[in-house]
Amino acid sequence: MYSFIISLCALIAGYFLYGKFVDKIFGPDPSRVTPAVAKEDGVDFVAMPSWKVFMIQFLNIAGTGPIFGAIMGAKFGPASYLWIVLGCIFAGAVHDYLTGMLSMRHEGAGLPDIVGLYLGKGTKKVMLVFSMVLLLLVGTVFVYSPALILGDLLGSGGRSSIMIWVGIIFVYYVVATLLPIDKIIGKIYPVFSFALLFMAVALMVCLFIKWPSIPEVWDMFGKGGAELNMTGLPIIPCLCVTIACGAISGFHSTQSPLMARCLKNEKLGRPIFYGAMITEGIVALIWAAVSSYFFFDGGMQEVGASSGQAPVVVTSIANAWLGVVGGILAVLGVVVAPITSGDTAFRSARLIVADFVGLDQKPRRNRLIIALPIFVVTILLLWFNVANEDGFNIIWRYFGLANQSLGCFALWLGTVFLAKERKGLAYMIALIPAAFMTGICVSYVCIDKIGFRLPVTWNIEIQIAASVLSVLLFFLWKRKQK
Repeated sequence: MYSFIISLCALIAGYFLYGKFVDKIFGPDPSRVTPAVAKEDGVDFVAMPSWKVFMIQFLNIAGTGPIFGAIMGAKFGPASYLWIVLGCIFAGAVHDYLTGMLSMRHEGAGLPDIVGLYLGKGTKKVMLVFSMVLLLLVGTVFVYSPALILGDLLGSGGRSSIMIWVGIIFVYYVVATLLPIDKIIGKIYPVFSFALLFMAVALMVCLFIKWPSIPEVWDMFGKGGAELNMTGLPIIPCLCVTIACGAISGFHSTQSPLMARCLKNEKLGRPIFYGAMITEGIVALIWAAVSSYFFFDGGMQEVGASSGQAPVVVTSIANAWLGVVGGILAVLGVVVAPITSGDTAFRSARLIVADFVGLDQKPRRNRLIIALPIFVVTILLLWFNVANEDGFNIIWRYFGLANQSLGCFALWLGTVFLAKERKGLAYMIALIPAAFMTGICVSYVCIDKIGFRLPVTWNIEIQIAASVLSVLLFFLWKRKQK
């Protein structure tokens, strides 16, 4: 528990210290007119209260990521604490902040447009395709996964029950994607965000009351430390891909521009973008500690869980520790959270395509023109899920890799921006995490079964080589710019 407490304090301190440092480097201008005011259209550019924007941003980026990812990541042992804390403060929150602030500086532009400004038109086209693929994968898995859970909770769990829920969720996605952001998202997201936060805080209180004997970070370096990794997989890169939303997630770079179009003042960037990511990291840390108790200190037997699968861990712990209220919150956390990330994924996809083709989204007809092909492709992916027994797992693996790869692109974007627009070594705040995540993605591709399947023991060498090479290429580019 001491590692958990230290990690919790580190995340909070990270917001006030490193977050303030990052904010100072970027230099928000309170006098600058934001896109929410300059381009107000009543649909996507809508100025909203900062507390509401924070709650929406938090739920947009959270989904089930800080829950499911942390549960699966806890199987790697207390190394999950280190990754959540270091990844969140120095990579994820910086990533979210820079993409959100750059969007505000460029009239609420989406990620591909910003990439085009700083990395060239060719890279912009690559990012357009990459972003769309990721958003479609997010939309697909966040239709199918909550449908599976609802089918088990409220139905027979058979294919017909699951497909009914798929249809209901998909209809909601269509409506939420086409309506103005303040009509559905602006009204219900704050409520669901509160429920997700309340469940996390309640579980943290239970942790302090129970004070379980869960592994500490320093146990990793003692005798038997290797046994704390239950997965048999190397911590680098596998843990860094397993826990994404609680540490760093490329999906966030597609969501920050949504809220960049709703903020009234640039000075709100740190609490909204950096702060929401730190909050997500705290939620992930709580679930990592709870799951550590579940896996390592008899929690599984205490709550009578049938397996260690993430949905089972959530519902078993919540029902056993929080009673009826916990069961309700578990449903909200496990089912509603992915749904509320899925609908904003489709909204982001619509806006990215609309920006690329230059089609005004205020008329409802134009929104439908852009959204219809997106929904057709999603239906085809859903059909692949149902038609193939392992379809969901295949899509999820590609989603995980695409997610972290997009995070690399966004961090390199921030690096180039700071190298061009700021003096001195300001770009280091983005360069270091960008190089590290580049090594993670390259190493994962090389050793994972969806990649080249090289020997797993090569993971560290590949990680170091890819990171060093990416830094060398950056400095060659920087020298050429001079």
